[in-house]
Amino acid sequence: MPEIVVSAPKGKPKPKQAARRRAPPAAAAPVGVANAGPTPAQAALDAKMTSLDQARDNNLLPKIGASTSTISREAIEKLPQADNTPIDKVILQLPGVSYDSAVSNPDFHVRSEYANVQWRINGIVLPEGVSALGPLIDTNFVGSMSLLTGTLPAQYGLRTAGVLDITSRSFAEPGGAISLYGGSQQTITPSFDYGGSVGNNSEYFVTARGNWNALGLENPTPALDAIHDDTQQGKFFGYASTLLDQSTRFSVISAASYSAFQIPNNPGQPWGMDFGSPNANSATLNENENDTYLANIAAWQRHGTDGDAQIAVYSRYAQVHFVPDIVGDLEFNDVASDVTRQSMLNGIQADASYLVNDRHTLRFGFAVSAEKTNINTVYTVLPGSPGAVTGPPFPITDSSSLLGWNIGAYIQDEWKLTNQLTLNAGLRFDQLYQYVDANQLSPRLALVYKPFAGTTFHVGYARYFTPPYQAQAYSANIALFNNTTNQPDVPLASPVQPERSNYYDIGVDQVVLPGLTMGVDAYYKQATNQLDDGQFGAAVVLTQFNYAEGFSEGGEFKLKYTNGNFNAYANFAYNITEGKDVVSNQYLIDSADYNYLLTNWHYTDDMQLMTGSAGASYRWEDTLFTTSVILGSGLRTGDLESTPPVPPNSEHTTPYAVVNVGIAHDFKWSPDAKPLTVRFDIVNLLDQIYELRTGSGIGEFAPQYGARRGFFAGISQKL
Repeated sequence: MPEIVVSAPKGKPKPKQAARRRAPPAAAAPVGVANAGPTPAQAALDAKMTSLDQARDNNLLPKIGASTSTISREAIEKLPQADNTPIDKVILQLPGVSYDSAVSNPDFHVRSEYANVQWRINGIVLPEGVSALGPLIDTNFVGSMSLLTGTLPAQYGLRTAGVLDITSRSFAEPGGAISLYGGSQQTITPSFDYGGSVGNNSEYFVTARGNWNALGLENPTPALDAIHDDTQQGKFFGYASTLLDQSTRFSVISAASYSAFQIPNNPGQPWGMDFGSPNANSATLNENENDTYLANIAAWQRHGTDGDAQIAVYSRYAQVHFVPDIVGDLEFNDVASDVTRQSMLNGIQADASYLVNDRHTLRFGFAVSAEKTNINTVYTVLPGSPGAVTGPPFPITDSSSLLGWNIGAYIQDEWKLTNQLTLNAGLRFDQLYQYVDANQLSPRLALVYKPFAGTTFHVGYARYFTPPYQAQAYSANIALFNNTTNQPDVPLASPVQPERSNYYDIGVDQVVLPGLTMGVDAYYKQATNQLDDGQFGAAVVLTQFNYAEGFSEGGEFKLKYTNGNFNAYANFAYNITEGKDVVSNQYLIDSADYNYLLTNWHYTDDMQLMTGSAGASYRWEDTLFTTSVILGSGLRTGDLESTPPVPPNSEHTTPYAVVNVGIAHDFKWSPDAKPLTVRFDIVNLLDQIYELRTGSGIGEFAPQYGARRGFFAGISQKL
C-alpha cells in the first residue's frame, strides 16, 4: 500500500525545514538484521547530496499553489507486486488518476485529460516519446515520485494536466537487489539494481529489467488468454552524480527502453467483402509494433547563500514502428498501414533563484528544445470505394520531415505577505514553431494561507499554453487517397493548434489527528482549441486533433492514515470533461459523428465520471501484508455508427473495482546477512471481467478488457 503523502501547497520553507527527502538507503536491513550502517564518509556524502536535493526543491522548483501528492520508496515497496508494479500502475494510486488501456499511450489519465503529463527526473524535464506502448521508466529507479496538479507555478509549462516529479534513488552505502518475478500469462521479469558511492564525492545507481509475457496489451475479448499478445521488453536506467565542490553538483542520467509487442487479435470479425477470401479469420492476423527510446541528460546545480541555479542539456531518440498484416488488414479493413515515426530531440533547461530579502524570492529560467521528426507511412489500399473496388491493391507513401522548436521563459516572485499568507505571481512566455507557429504570454497567480499548524488553504489561477505532440500532430495528405478505400468521409485536414486554457483551482489540506491527514480540491478549466487524441485505424499509434472549445471541472478527496506498522489511504475523484466542434484533422472523424459534433457538446473519450483508489498494508515482524484497489465508473463509448447508433461518447463502459493483494516475507540467514525476500501476489483477486474500451467512440478502434485474475511469485536478494 503506498504511503501517499498529501503535501499542501506552501510558501518558501524556513531554512531549517526539510523538503521532500530522497529515498532511504535501499540496503537498510529490516528489523532484527544487523547492519553496520554507512561509513562516516558515506554518511557525509549522502548528507551533502540530500542538502542539494532540498535546495533544488525549496529554492528552484517549489510547488507553491499546486496540489501535491507523493509516493515514497518505502510506499512503493509496500504495494502488491512492489518494485514489479509497472510505474503506470503505481501512478493509479494517486488522486485524480484514472485507468485506460495501454493503447492510450500512456494507460492513465490525470483529471480525465489526454496524455498531457510532463515527466521530470531530479527537476529536469524528461523528453517525451512518440506514442510508444508501455511505460518508459522502471519503478526500480524511483526514490520518490510526486504528482503536481492544479495551478502550477510558472516554471512548469507545456504539459500541465499533471507533472510527475521523480527523485532518483540514492544510497548512503553500497546496496541493491537481484530479483526474479513471474507467474500468470507466462510472465517472467528478472531485474537488477545497485547503487553506491565512489570516494568522498560521487554516487551512482543502475537498474535494468527484462519482461516477457503473453499479455502485452489488453485483451480485446473477456477470455482469460489473449490471442497473439506476446511482448518482450527491456529497460535500463543509470544515474551518476559527483560534487565539484561543497555546493556544486554534476549529474548524468541515461535511459534506454526497447519493447516488441504483438497486437492482440479479436476473433469473429466480419470479412470486409472487398479483398481476399470470405473465409478470412481475424484470429490469425499478425500485426506487430516495436518501440525504441534512448535519452541522456547532463545537469549542473549550484547552491548559494543568495540563490540557486541549475542548467541541464538533454538528448532523446525515439521510434515507433507498426507493422501491419497486409493481406489480413486489407481483408477486414480495406487498408493496411505500415507506420514509422522517428524523432530526435535536443534541448536545454535553466532555472535560477535570487533571495531578494526574507519576504521576496525571485525565480526565472528558460527552456529551448529542437525536435526533428520523420514520419513515413506506407498505405496499401484498394482502388475505388468500399463495396465498389475496381482493381488490385497498391501502395501509397505519405511522409513528412520537420524540424520544430519549443522556446519558453518565465519569471516569478514569491512574496511572503505575512507569516501565514504567501503570494506567488509569475509570468511565462512560450513560442512554438511546429506545423503551426504560435505563442502566448501566460500569467500565473496563487495564494497559500496557513492560519495555524496543520491547515493549508490554496487558491490559484493559471493561463496554460499546450502545444500538440509534434509526432502526433501531422496531418495526412488526404488528396493521395482520392478514389481509394482510404478516402476519408470528411475531406478536411486543418493543422493541429496549441491548446489555450484558463485554469482555476482551490483546495484545503488538513491534519485531522496525529497520523491522519485529508485533502479536498476543486478545479475548473476552460479551453480554446482543446486537444484530444485517438487511435484512428488498425495502426496502434495516436493522432491528435482539436475541439474548438472545451471545459473540464471536478473535485478530489484524499485521505491517509498511519499508525505504527499499519498504513492506509483512499482517494476519490469526480470529473466532467466536454468538447465541441472538431476544427483540425477533421478527416479522422466519420461524417455522421463530425456533423453532430459541430454544434453539440459531448463527453471526451478519456473522461471517467468517478474514479478512486485505496489500499492498506501491515508489517508483522518480518512479514508484510498488503492490498490495493482501483475503481472506475467506466470510460466513454458509443457513436452514430455503432449498433444501435447513439450520440458520440454518450454512454460508458461497466463500472469496476479491481482488488490486488500480496504477502512478502524477509528470510534472515544470519544476523549480519542482508535479507532474501519471497513474495506472492494476486492481481484482480475477484477475477472481475471489466471492459475498458468497447471499440466504439471517438478515436477508438478495438475493444480492450482489463487483465483477469493472475497469480505471481517472486524472490529478491538484497545485495
